Amino acid sequence: MTDTAADTRPKRAIELTPSNAAQTWAMSKRSIVALWRQPALVVPSIIFPLFFAALGTASFSRATNLPGFPAVDSYLDFALAGAIVQGILFGSTVGATALATDIENGFFDRLLSSPSTRSGIIIGRMAGGMAYGAVQTLIFIAILLPFGLTVKGGILGVLAMTVGGTVLALAVGALMSAMAIKTGSSEAVQGAFPLLFIALFFSSAFFPRETMSGVYGRLADFNPISYLVEGFRDLTIEGFTFGAALNAIVIPSVLAVLTVALSLRALRSRLGAR
Repeated sequence: MTDTAADTRPKRAIELTPSNAAQTWAMSKRSIVALWRQPALVVPSIIFPLFFAALGTASFSRATNLPGFPAVDSYLDFALAGAIVQGILFGSTVGATALATDIENGFFDRLLSSPSTRSGIIIGRMAGGMAYGAVQTLIFIAILLPFGLTVKGGILGVLAMTVGGTVLALAVGALMSAMAIKTGSSEAVQGAFPLLFIALFFSSAFFPRETMSGVYGRLADFNPISYLVEGFRDLTIEGFTFGAALNAIVIPSVLAVLTVALSLRALRSRLGAR
């Protein structure tokens, strides 16, 4: 009878243990709901890029006549790509900051001590940023359309930009999550954000590389954000092409592979130090 009970208990424990996918989904829902319940954390990542887009359209409308500037109906069409990338850079740090806060208040350690999938803890937290990245892309397009925005890529172009925005949110969120896990400090994560913003400004997010010269132009040429932004921009001002879609999706996908690996490595390092 004792042997039977001993055989039954492990089987039951296995049956009651959620699958890794279910655990990751539970973490993802927590991350998404947290963003929904705290709009003050995410609204600035929508307002500021829209403000920059409006300011740029009002200030640089005549810049579209410069030699080398791509043919556009308005500067607003040109500015959409930069606004999307800028907004995702803003928004993707929110999840990493929340992860660092979990580490600071001890909730992260409680998750690690539970029988949950380790990768699901990280991926679930990133899922909120990915969902928000997709929503941000659609919000920017929807808000700017009444003000004269034209997306020549049509539905396929919008779809490609949405996928690209989602993957970019994963890439940036994973990078900042690696820092959160490494430092365990929300202040360190927030303090690192200006570096991303500087990388954005040293790209072609606000002006085409064809109009740049000197050190600024060379930095933009080596900056992967330039090619990412240009993929989004080509979908907006030229129409849907597979080349533009690849730039908008493949570049952030490669970055995501690297940054997710970095975040998982930081997690293994933290586990090893326990």
